[in-house]
Amino acid sequence: MPNPLLKPLCAALALSALGSLTAQAATAPVAVAAQYDTSHVYVAPADVDPFVKSFLATFGGKSTPQVVVNVLPVPSSTTSQLLQTPVGTVSLFGFTTPVPYPFGAERNGYLVKDMDAALAAARANGADVIVQDFPDPIGRDAVVQWPGGVNMQLYWHTKTPDYAAFQAIPENRVYVSPDRGDAFIKAFMGFAHGKLVADDKRAAGEQLGQPGKTFRRVTLASDFGHMTVLITDGHLPYPYGRETTGYEVADLADTLTKAQNSGAKVIVPAARQGERSAAMVEFPGGYVAEIHQLAVGKKS
Repeated sequence: MPNPLLKPLCAALALSALGSLTAQAATAPVAVAAQYDTSHVYVAPADVDPFVKSFLATFGGKSTPQVVVNVLPVPSSTTSQLLQTPVGTVSLFGFTTPVPYPFGAERNGYLVKDMDAALAAARANGADVIVQDFPDPIGRDAVVQWPGGVNMQLYWHTKTPDYAAFQAIPENRVYVSPDRGDAFIKAFMGFAHGKLVADDKRAAGEQLGQPGKTFRRVTLASDFGHMTVLITDGHLPYPYGRETTGYEVADLADTLTKAQNSGAKVIVPAARQGERSAAMVEFPGGYVAEIHQLAVGKKS
């Protein structure tokens, strides 16, 4: 016969676990807004123009003027431009010199209100500052690494930029192991002053090319934007784990047609995944993106 004391005990344990994930360190919020989160894309110089053409044809938007500049703290040279679309922004680099370590492994850049406060908050919440802050032509940059080996750039501009809000906020798609999943979530949410939106501990493996298996899918939200944390066994077929960003669109079929007509490849066909339909696309230069459409009546 079930013990009547077990139910409240289990509920208390669940709340305790949730509280341990959502607890925030006593640090000041440093996020500006979601439209200042940029996905970092590195392609060969010959692929820069084809990538720009395909990405903008797929999602709309525009590019800032291309410049040739050293954006790193050591000698290097790259083309640099922002591709600003209604559903996400890309910082595009076409290095004509070898890319110095550890650059190229950071997944995105977050604009912060104050670099010193942001680095202090990152450290207080368990991040390593793997590239100390350095000046760039328009501000300061640093690279931090979160538990689980997730690299992100933090940046600050001398003159605060003014970008239009996204029509749909993209999601950072972060893959971590079960050993470090909770540590990453707690650390990042403390830094971002975020909230836990959903925690599906038995998400269908078909979403990651693993039919018959399950994984843990955690959804977070903060002033930095959306994040999906995919906690897996690492037995992932290509291209899962290679995509760093998921783009929400109003019409997935139409978007995929635009992508294919502009030189991109649909490498995972559209399929239903819970409350969304999603596909994987590879753009010229090798950048892989998840693109999804929410079910009718659902909000991101």
